[in-house]
Amino acid sequence: MSNKQKTIKHPKSISGIGLHTGTESTITFKPAEDNHGYVFKRIDLDGHPIIKADASYVIDTSRGTTLEQNGARVHTTEHLLAAAYGLEIDNLLIEIDGPEVPIMDGSAHFFLKALKEAEIVDQKEDKNYFVVTENLTYEDEERQTEMLAVPQDEFRLTVMVDYNSKVLGTQHAHMYHMGEFEPDISECRTFVFLRELEFLAKNNLIKGGDLDNAIVLVDKVMPQEKLDELAELLNKPKVEVKGIGVLNNVELHFQNEPARHKLLDIVGDLALVGRPIKGHILAARPGHKGNVDFAKIIKKEIKKQENQAPKYDLNTDPIVDINGIKSILPHRYPMLLVDKIIELSETHVVGVKNVTQNEEFFQGHFPSEPIMPGVLQIEAMAQTGGILALSTVEDPENYSTYFLKIDKVKFKRKVVPGDTLVFHLDLAEPIRRGICHMTAKAYVGPHLVTEGVLMAQIVKEKK
Repeated sequence: MSNKQKTIKHPKSISGIGLHTGTESTITFKPAEDNHGYVFKRIDLDGHPIIKADASYVIDTSRGTTLEQNGARVHTTEHLLAAAYGLEIDNLLIEIDGPEVPIMDGSAHFFLKALKEAEIVDQKEDKNYFVVTENLTYEDEERQTEMLAVPQDEFRLTVMVDYNSKVLGTQHAHMYHMGEFEPDISECRTFVFLRELEFLAKNNLIKGGDLDNAIVLVDKVMPQEKLDELAELLNKPKVEVKGIGVLNNVELHFQNEPARHKLLDIVGDLALVGRPIKGHILAARPGHKGNVDFAKIIKKEIKKQENQAPKYDLNTDPIVDINGIKSILPHRYPMLLVDKIIELSETHVVGVKNVTQNEEFFQGHFPSEPIMPGVLQIEAMAQTGGILALSTVEDPENYSTYFLKIDKVKFKRKVVPGDTLVFHLDLAEPIRRGICHMTAKAYVGPHLVTEGVLMAQIVKEKK
C-alpha cells in the first residue's frame, strides 16, 4: 500500500435528502492539492464559505456531527467523511449546495462508491500519520462512554455497544485494518429504536426520515393506532411490526450491523483529527459526542508531539564534526554557531550547539541574566541549513549559501548558558535553481524554543 497522500482524479456528484433538515442537496467531490485535507464549500451561500472538516469546528453532536465555520454550517458529515477516510483519501474539496449531507441509505456505501468512480490517485507528498506512542483515554460517566487509544502499527478499531435492550443486546465489532472498511463496514446503516423514532418524528427532527435510510429496532410492543400514527408522520401507507426485532422485517447486512455502524461513525468522526492514525482505538458505548471529544484529545496530543523534540542520541559520533563544518562553512569564531551534525539526509539535517557562558554575546546581552539572542538562534539554524543545502552539490567547499528570507519566526523559550540546542531542518520542497526552502525548529531538551521558515540560495564562489 502506497504511503503517498491521495485525492481523486475527476469530480463526482451525488444527490439526496438530508435526514434532519429534509433539504435536498448535491455533493460534488473534487480533487484537492497535497496537505489540503477535507474541506466543505457551501456553494449555495454568498461568498461560497468553506468549512474545514476539523474537530475544532464541531458545534453539535446531538443527532449527527455538525460543523460550522465562516458563518456556514454542514450537518451530518460523519458518513461521508467515513467513506473518504475508509478509502484512505487525504485531500478533498467537497462542494455542497445545501445545509446537510444527504443521508442516502444511512451508511457510507453510496459516498464510497462515488469516490471510487472518481478514481483515487496518489499525490507527491507522503502521508502525515499521527502515531500513537502512549495510551490516550477518555470517559464520559453520564453516557457511560469509554475510549482508549493504544500503540499499533496500523489503524485498528474495536467497538462494544450495549443499550440495555433485549432486541439489540451487547454487540461487538472490529476492523483490524483499513482494507476491511469497504467490505465489512461501509454498507452498515444507522439505526434507531421505534420509541425514539416516534419522538423524533413528532418533533419534526427527522424531516428527511424514511424507513429506507435507517434500521428501526423494536424492543417493545406498540399498539396499532400508534403505528398508524407513525406511518402518517413518515408518509408511509402502513407500518408493520411482527413481534420484537426489526421494523417491517428489514434484512440486516450483518447480525451485528448496529455495532458495525457505530464503528463507521467513529471512522467518520476521527477523520476530524485531520491526519491518518496509526493506533488501536477501543470504544465502549460510543456516540458522536465521545468520538469528537476523543478526536480533540488526539489533536492535543499531536500539538504536544509537534512541540517536543524528536528523540536524538546526542552521544552518537557526529556525521560531520567541527572540522568538517569548518571545511564547508566560511564562518569562524565567534560566528560559527554549530558544533556538530548528527543526522543528514537528502531532505533533512540535525545540528547541535552547546551554549556556554563563554559565548562573547553574553558579555553584553543581559549580562546579569544571560540570554542567547534570538537572531543568533536563527543564524545557528541557518548555518545548520547551509550544511543541508551544500550537501546537495559535489564540491561544497566551492559554494556558499546566502539567506534570502526568514518567515514565521517564533521564540517560545529563553536559551541560556548550559543549554544544548538541537536544530532540525527539513526541505519544504525540492531545491530548484539553487533556491532552498526549509522549515526549521530548535529544541532544548524536550521543548521547542524557536521555529521559522528559511529560504537560501546556493551560489558558486568565484576564485
